Amino acid sequence: MMDQFQRILVLSPHTDDGELGCGGTLSRFVSEERCVFYAAFSSAEKSIPPGFERDALKKEVRQATAVIRIPPSQLTLLDYPVRDFPQHRQEILEDMIRLRNHINPDLVLLPSTADTHQDHQTISQEGFRAFKQSTMLGFELPWNNLTFQTAGFVALEEAHVDCKVRAIQCYQSQAHRDYSQEEFVRGLARTRGTQIGSRYAEAFEVIRWVIR
Repeated sequence: MMDQFQRILVLSPHTDDGELGCGGTLSRFVSEERCVFYAAFSSAEKSIPPGFERDALKKEVRQATAVIRIPPSQLTLLDYPVRDFPQHRQEILEDMIRLRNHINPDLVLLPSTADTHQDHQTISQEGFRAFKQSTMLGFELPWNNLTFQTAGFVALEEAHVDCKVRAIQCYQSQAHRDYSQEEFVRGLARTRGTQIGSRYAEAFEVIRWVIR
């Protein structure tokens, strides 16, 4: 069934959300020679800790997606102000429609519908409007999720989890966050793997499933 997905787009509200939510799955898809695109809607310059350059996250997302082996030509960086996405819904939707028309993805990975962060909610809601003709899976960010429907799983191998960890470690400006720690990343992957009888996995909310 997964063979139908050859053009995958991840909608990452901020740089690093894509790696945190589905970095292992992206690594698996790239290793299977599928075409993976990554769009980040903010580099969160207002949230950069003291001591880092203002464009640190732009540099870090380029490094992280290179670790996953997403080509630079398939990385889109937009500059919406962090925490203010709800005020820019129409512009965000229009950018998504441009992505849809350019990429024509058959699978879209985006924040779950239960994500409580206002920016993530906006990407999830506007993403549904823009890509409702594609299969959509909501990725898991437990620190933001009020609830989470673990209806979909992608089994991962050690190499995919290792790749996810290395990609997240590229975000040195975010290394102080608990959810960026290797122990947490591996622990969550083991938990989701145990649920499906696999060593590792990532879980997804099935928002829309389209079989063609």
